[in-house]
Amino acid sequence: MKNLKLMALMIVSGIILAVGNCAKAEVGYIDYQRVLESYSVAQQAVKEIDAKTLELQQYMLEQEKQYKNLTTPLQKQNFQTQVENTMKAKQEALMKLQRDKETQILNNIQAIAKSVMVAQKLDAIFSDQVVFVGGVDVTDLIIQKLK
Repeated sequence: MKNLKLMALMIVSGIILAVGNCAKAEVGYIDYQRVLESYSVAQQAVKEIDAKTLELQQYMLEQEKQYKNLTTPLQKQNFQTQVENTMKAKQEALMKLQRDKETQILNNIQAIAKSVMVAQKLDAIFSDQVVFVGGVDVTDLIIQKLK
C-alpha cells in the first residue's frame, strides 16, 4: 500500500513538473507577408516571374498575329499544334521557376528564423496568423538578418 501511495505521489509530482516546464515555454511569431515585402531576394523573384509572365503574354500575341496570316486549314492546324506545345513548355518552365524561387526564399527565411529562435531562446516560431494572444514578435529581427 505504501508503494502504491509513493508511486502515485511520484506520478503527480512528475505531472506538476511537466506542466510547470510547459508554462515557461516561449514562442515567437512572424509576420511572413511583411518579411516577404522587406526581403530584396523575394522582391527580385517577383520581378523576374512578372517579366517571364509578360514574355509569355507577348509570345501569345505574336502567335495570334501569325495565325491570322495563315490561309489553309492544314497550316492553321499545324501552327496551332506547334504553338500549343511551345506554350505548354513555356508555362511549365514558368511554374518551375516560380516553385524554385518560392522554395529558395522559404528556405532562407526558415534558416534565419531558426537562428533567431536559438538566439532568443524560443521553443518555436509560428506564423502571426496562428498566434491569437501572447508570444514574442520576431519579425523585425528576421528582416534585419535577411538584409
